[in-house]
Amino acid sequence: MEEKLLIEAKNLKKTFKISERKRGLPGRIANLFVKKFKTKVAVDEISFSINEGESVGFIGPNGAGKSTTIKMLSGILYPTEGELIVDGLIPYKQRKKYVSKIGVVFGQKSQLQWDLPVIDSFELLRRIYSISKEEYEKKLKEFIEILDMSSFINQQVRQLSLGQRMRADIAAALLHSPKIVFLDEPTIGLDVVVKEKIRDFIRFINKEYKVTIIFTTHDLKDIEQTCERLIIIDKGKKIYDGMLEEIKEKYNDNRELIVQFEEECSIKEFNDIKIKNLPNNKKCIFFDLKKISTKDLISKLMKDYEIKDFTILDTNIDEIISKIYQEGIN
Repeated sequence: MEEKLLIEAKNLKKTFKISERKRGLPGRIANLFVKKFKTKVAVDEISFSINEGESVGFIGPNGAGKSTTIKMLSGILYPTEGELIVDGLIPYKQRKKYVSKIGVVFGQKSQLQWDLPVIDSFELLRRIYSISKEEYEKKLKEFIEILDMSSFINQQVRQLSLGQRMRADIAAALLHSPKIVFLDEPTIGLDVVVKEKIRDFIRFINKEYKVTIIFTTHDLKDIEQTCERLIIIDKGKKIYDGMLEEIKEKYNDNRELIVQFEEECSIKEFNDIKIKNLPNNKKCIFFDLKKISTKDLISKLMKDYEIKDFTILDTNIDEIISKIYQEGIN
């Protein structure tokens, strides 16, 4: 099936005017009569395209411009320069028509009615978006089960814990079957169990309903477990746009392989691999991808020894991204 282009941003730029205030009493008096401004570039000519059904992690250090970009994509802010088309619409110009196509979750800003039970807030959204009763009940049943909301669905929103409210907020953003959902720090401050429920739900709506996901977060496990593609911006500029696995391969040459042998054996070191003995006939093998590929290493071991099982340890994505933030893209 041919991929459908859903989001296209060309040379997207956003600047803000910031008041320059002089220090001291004379400066404050002068500011009353003559105000001076400086221009801050938050997003600097970013271009990218996203196809329908993609799940994209959009990350960068604090102040990189990622939240500003998300707000332009969602129609909250307008770009100073450049072009932005989402599903045939210009978000900030055709706002009323556009909002029915998107779902938005911005960190700890809730769209639920504070004094109403969660289920009443959902019912209110059903009426606002004119969702059919049949479609609403189907989605509600799925969402309650996956997000484990049955225990608090009838509680007032004000009585919910942060984790409960975030699950309810995410469900609320998806009830009207949007084509795109923007997630800005949806797991911030949540415990590991709740984070995993939210990640499961994001994977579900992406695969089951082909919802396009734009995910910005500082918790890189969110990205690693829900997104295949990664866009990195820094100081307002795009510095990387590609598959998550590619950046792992490119920026992490040192790997670990845990091998369980059928019986205790002694392995001679080759290609500068390092070996650490573990219990139960297991060994941890440290190797450099520049000197030997994972495939070649496993093939050589299987040729020379009886292997019961092996595990390739996951690349530490946090270390890779931290290195990119500090040193830039090579």
